[in-house]
Amino acid sequence: MSNSQFQNKSEEYRICHGADKFYIPLLILFVMTVLFLAYRQLTIPLLPEDTSLLLRWLQKDPLTLGFLVIAMSLLIWQVSFAIRYKPFARPESSKLPKLTVVVPAFNEGKQIFETIKSVLASDYPVEQLQLICIDDGSQDDTWRWMKSAEAEFENRLTLIKQPYNQGKRAALMAGFAKAHGEVIVTLDSDSEVLPNTLAEMVSPFVQDERIGCVAGNVRVLNKSEGIIPKMLEVSFTSAFDFIRAGQSVYGGVFCTPGALSAYKTTVLKPLIQEWSEQHFMGKPATIGEDRALTNLVLASGHRVVYQRTATVFTKVPVQFGGLRRMLTRWARSNVRENLVMLTYVFKSFRTAGEGANWVRLFSVMQIIRMTIFEALKCVLLVALLRDYYLVSIAIIFGCVTAAIIPSTVYYLRYQSLFGVRWAVPFSYFWLFCLAWIPIWGMFTASNSGWLTRAIAQPTEEELKTSEDESSENIPVAA
Repeated sequence: MSNSQFQNKSEEYRICHGADKFYIPLLILFVMTVLFLAYRQLTIPLLPEDTSLLLRWLQKDPLTLGFLVIAMSLLIWQVSFAIRYKPFARPESSKLPKLTVVVPAFNEGKQIFETIKSVLASDYPVEQLQLICIDDGSQDDTWRWMKSAEAEFENRLTLIKQPYNQGKRAALMAGFAKAHGEVIVTLDSDSEVLPNTLAEMVSPFVQDERIGCVAGNVRVLNKSEGIIPKMLEVSFTSAFDFIRAGQSVYGGVFCTPGALSAYKTTVLKPLIQEWSEQHFMGKPATIGEDRALTNLVLASGHRVVYQRTATVFTKVPVQFGGLRRMLTRWARSNVRENLVMLTYVFKSFRTAGEGANWVRLFSVMQIIRMTIFEALKCVLLVALLRDYYLVSIAIIFGCVTAAIIPSTVYYLRYQSLFGVRWAVPFSYFWLFCLAWIPIWGMFTASNSGWLTRAIAQPTEEELKTSEDESSENIPVAA
């Protein structure tokens, strides 16, 4: 399929405004599922304590056991794809396209200097690399560190200063407007890349013209700062080297992360206008910009893949409060974009031979997870009250089982027992401290607060300045 055909397909789908109609039915379905499962749990007669655990479990709630069988079947499906994954080979330097790296920053301080330094230390051809950094109205010394980098790396980066904090999406748009590369890489300002990362990120585009965007391999930069970063290092490895690796085989990676993503410019620019105007339940969408853009690329018929060899190290929260806020933002975005997927996956967005049916299956899986599996969490409390011993045994066994995949993936990837040490604690930590977040995110999905960083309200003068400059920050569709 040619680029012009892809662009015509992108015009066919205006998906960002169609998800609202599914939101209230989703909440109703979730509540009804909770009530139904809770009623079944309360009406199933208890068996004598001397009955074998297996028999008690099978007779107590065979429906829950059926859900477990479904979950295991889906897991086997994911494993079957993950083991087939291979990263794209790096091409010769002469074949590397002109590249633009866009780095939005807000209240990043000295870290933005380290981020810039890591980009400019890349082994990418200097004449082919453009770096754009945007200060999104920071209230600290971020702009001073950007100017220091500009002075040290003379003529190698372009700086943009937003008059006030307008959000990451607006900052990215300002960078996209000045991008000249054939490929655009977005990089978070609290992240650092390896010297080979940029060349590895563009490799899939060189190998396959069907690819519209690429997800990088995200690891934890501040792993040594506490228990939470260590657990997230294992979780991230599973999320990328298992889940996204499997999705990459059929070109259906569901989210190219904000920490490191790459987009073909001719694919990106026709989608920017819709992306910039996205609303959910009548409110502007200012979170989940990475997942939203990935959805638009998938809907336009392009493949979205994962490049394992393109590594970025990013900072993660060290305290529980920061982790809770980050995961809440992700949960809200996940609800929105899962509903967005429903607006296009059952249309002819891609031929079946190109992996369309696998993308559809993933979309259905997400709805099942947001309803049935989240409802099972709520019913677990009812089950605990009725049969504390049996359910406690099931929880212990379930958490250990859930840790097998992350720890195995980490060991196979890095030949280290680090994953074994931290996967099991994270499994229990998730269940007892974080499992409520997806449910809360479902009921508060219309909230677009960033949560992790304070945003000052703009003055009237700043608003006027922004309005005068707004037309310069929206690229014209190519």
